[in-house]
Amino acid sequence: MAEFFLELFSEEIPSRMQQGGAAELARLLLGALGALAPGRVRTFYGPRRIAYAAELAEGVPASSSTERGPRRTAPEQALAGFLRKHGAAREDLCEEGEFWVLHKAVPGVGAAALIANILPHVLNRFSWPKSMRWGGTSRFTWVRPLRRISCLLDGRVVGFDLRDGADDGHGLVAGNITEGHRFLSDGAFEVNGCADWQAKLLDAHVIVDAGERRVRIEAGLAALAAGAGVSVVPDAGLLDEVAGLVEWPVVMLGRIDAAYMDLPAEVMQVSMRVNQRYFALRDAEGRAAPYFAFVANVPGSDGGKAIIAGNERVLRARFSDARHFWDLDRKVTLESRVAALDAVTFHDDISQGKRARALSTLAGQYAKYQDVDVDAAQLAGRLAKADLVTGMVGEFPELQGVMGGYYARHDGELPYVADAIAQHYQPKGPADDVPTAPLSIAVALADKLYSLFHFFNAGIKPSGSGDPFALRRAALGVIRIIRENSIRAKLIGWIVDACLAHRGAYLVPSASSSGLDQLFPFPNDVPVVIEIFDFLIDRLRVQLRAEGARYDVLNAVLGAGQDDDLVRLLARTDAVTALLGTEDGANLLAAYKRAANILRIEDKKDGPHDGAVDAALLEQEAETALAAALADVEPNVTAALKSEDFTGAMSALATLRAPLDAFFEHVTVNDARPELRRNRLALLHQVRAAMNKAADFSRIEG
Repeated sequence: MAEFFLELFSEEIPSRMQQGGAAELARLLLGALGALAPGRVRTFYGPRRIAYAAELAEGVPASSSTERGPRRTAPEQALAGFLRKHGAAREDLCEEGEFWVLHKAVPGVGAAALIANILPHVLNRFSWPKSMRWGGTSRFTWVRPLRRISCLLDGRVVGFDLRDGADDGHGLVAGNITEGHRFLSDGAFEVNGCADWQAKLLDAHVIVDAGERRVRIEAGLAALAAGAGVSVVPDAGLLDEVAGLVEWPVVMLGRIDAAYMDLPAEVMQVSMRVNQRYFALRDAEGRAAPYFAFVANVPGSDGGKAIIAGNERVLRARFSDARHFWDLDRKVTLESRVAALDAVTFHDDISQGKRARALSTLAGQYAKYQDVDVDAAQLAGRLAKADLVTGMVGEFPELQGVMGGYYARHDGELPYVADAIAQHYQPKGPADDVPTAPLSIAVALADKLYSLFHFFNAGIKPSGSGDPFALRRAALGVIRIIRENSIRAKLIGWIVDACLAHRGAYLVPSASSSGLDQLFPFPNDVPVVIEIFDFLIDRLRVQLRAEGARYDVLNAVLGAGQDDDLVRLLARTDAVTALLGTEDGANLLAAYKRAANILRIEDKKDGPHDGAVDAALLEQEAETALAAALADVEPNVTAALKSEDFTGAMSALATLRAPLDAFFEHVTVNDARPELRRNRLALLHQVRAAMNKAADFSRIEG
């Protein structure tokens, strides 16, 4: 095996594109070098380079092949096409029987020759999210101007260039030269392999491994924060981004002027993160600390004092802008901003004003279900989007909702109204907390369910990886809020509420109704409501799968009958899962599937066997025992399910295991006497029906 090493050195690559660029290089090379059996592949990426190293075979050995061509009597055009396909001449053919035959000898190719031949094609096919041309007239593109190519096989240069006819390819020729840190190294130098490249770049103040840069930054942040008696606000995304901005990370700590410490902590953090890629810090009580941390690419000749001072000046200017918006926005109440939402588009012909009115209605309805302050919920729903027309949210859209909460408190609104406004977007992601206060829950669910109805009704649904309006996130948010707060919601009815609020013709569904009977004014919306419910259930399956739970059991429980109470649905699912985890449950499932298979086959012959069981025809002890057990179990299961004692229902079903096993062991279902056969099939039908009250066990895998 030979070591192949390739480095592509360029001007600064955007941090967000580096990892993808290295992965694209590895993908293309795997396809191009497949004949050389690449092994132990490693990729590297950073601000000014992506690189690839792999163990390759020494070359592709010589080979031969035989291709049978057209018949000797075939038209001349057929023979010409065969020759073109294989790049052969007529004299290369020989006659064998009735056919023309081509014997091809393929000479061996050394790894270096193969690499030199394929790399220009690989680099010309390379796909960046965005590419550019630079200088001259070359058609070759790259994410940023490509400056050097190092290409080595066992330490020797594999020569190739990017010229293509009259295109000079920017004069790029493969060699063994690279460069270190832009400011901390002394120009270009030679390398003879991957290990030598890593070692020499480290001496030249470049850490080539992105993971190592990340670890150094994280450790440096923690050490500086601990020294100041504070902690770093976790931000994995910023950590990854900064690791792609520097080659020689130097973590530094700056101070925040006391004049800006009264700004909301979220404003400070977002301003630092978005504008400057600074890390926010907090004190032992969780409040914003008067420090910020950042990562420089050089240590500075004075120990970093000038760099720190410069960043402090920049941050003062940023915070001064934030202060301007903070002070200006508070001169006008949120309530007075609501009218301006009519001039802001939510989607198509729906304004944010119409959305706010619908959210007000919907939040009030959801508050009724939770027996909380309806007027407060309606107020919070109406004000929830008002911060969209503030200067702060215009500058930092990430703060929508959060700023609304701050401004509502400043306006003197009740604390729980302000909290509901601040939290109505939550959860924004898997790591985000869900609202827990009833009023906050009402507004958050109103926001998400309204959006789901609006977009599904408009025919806009997630497809594949496309979800521009974050409807999957909204659906998962609904599920998490309901699950984590154990909300007893009739979900279809709540979706109907969203429909009615959207239509602006609100009707109050009865507490006992699923809600669909209230859709008479809008019958065409019934399929949309069901589609949204199915979408939510599908997202629930995804969540259960991610948790390692039995989503097939959820399917089985759903198969027992429509249930739109997620808390009850999941409690039943947990109970069935627990039953299946026992020996009795596993054997009962096997017996159920055996009974279901018999019924499926026999029902096809002479119709469903759903008649009553005739006790007089139970001639064997095992079938009499099963009938007696079923007579006890069926009402117990029904009563337990009605009282939501799902564990009790499963315990009752478990008692069927022994008599059902005995039945299959001692009783011949398809007896030669038709009346006994029908009676035994009816008994199995009743067993299946009793079990299906808890779950459709035929949907359980395994």
